[in-house]
Amino acid sequence: MMVHDSSASDPVGPKGRSGDPKDRSGDPKGRSGRDSTPSDADRPGPAGAGGPVRLDGPWTHRDVAANGARFHIAELGEGPLVLLLHGFPQFWWTWRHQLTALADAGYRAVAMDLRGVGGSDRTPRGYDPANLALDVTGVIRSLGEPDAALVGHDLGGYLAWTAAVMRPKLVRRLVVSSMPHPRRWRSSMLSDFAQSRAGSYVWGFQRPWVPERQLVADDAALVGRLIHDWAGPRTPEFPDDATLDVYRRAMCIPSTAHCSIEPYRWMVRSLARPDGIQFNRRMKLPVRVPTLHLHGSLDPAVRTRSAAGSGEYVEAPYRWRLFDGLGHFPHEEDPAGFSAELINWLKDTEPDR
Repeated sequence: MMVHDSSASDPVGPKGRSGDPKDRSGDPKGRSGRDSTPSDADRPGPAGAGGPVRLDGPWTHRDVAANGARFHIAELGEGPLVLLLHGFPQFWWTWRHQLTALADAGYRAVAMDLRGVGGSDRTPRGYDPANLALDVTGVIRSLGEPDAALVGHDLGGYLAWTAAVMRPKLVRRLVVSSMPHPRRWRSSMLSDFAQSRAGSYVWGFQRPWVPERQLVADDAALVGRLIHDWAGPRTPEFPDDATLDVYRRAMCIPSTAHCSIEPYRWMVRSLARPDGIQFNRRMKLPVRVPTLHLHGSLDPAVRTRSAAGSGEYVEAPYRWRLFDGLGHFPHEEDPAGFSAELINWLKDTEPDR
């Protein structure tokens, strides 16, 4: 049975409660050391109007059908399609800065909620990367576009790598942030103790039921702690309390925690199974579209060393850019710098290797 979107209902948990992680100096008001005052671009709309997912802004919300499910998207602008894929533990709203920047630059910017997250359908199955990548390419088709520039962060980056291999004709360009190529991720998690320790949350997700309960306990306080801990020290204004509250409310939508964890369970449990071995072999096929690979130099969840070797799987112009002092969320920690790097590369007719 399919569990449909409940994002239009009132948010779960106290509306005014902020994330409880303190900043690194111990100030309970947040990492900035002062009461957080989000800008208009960051400020979520009234929860009662669009729930914890369909947040107000210059974008338009709608649903599209693809690969046997319904997916929520936020879109803005006109021009060549740029499809934005979020990571864990977030949803489409993580791309709010890039939606406006891309639209202003002449692109049709679309941020989708992955299967099981945000406003998209929560299905009982289908959380392996091959099927999730078909969700992504199916959305491209449903939007009436011949192809798209894929931009993926974290798990969204993993799926962007996969889609570029499985459906290369639908991927015009590839941009991945904070995630190595799937084969590189696999080898690093198995053979690099430092990366295995940094990704210990993935191993913890293999337990039944417990991770889901931990994610939603105390109004999803763990979500706030993870985002806080994975962010770099250079930008103390991220994450502020209002931002953490948005992500916490979204995780509290029923079934979201379980569906968010399922892709990571597949990644580990399939390592010795035929489907996992087959997927790993399939990913030997090279990426043949121009690729931009972005990473924060102080990312504590995915080490720079783990991501840096991904270029060996790309037989096309490949550009590696390291953001000094940033952590796991460069697109939110330095949205202007990230957007400028992204847009300049998309407009470059001859991207370098």
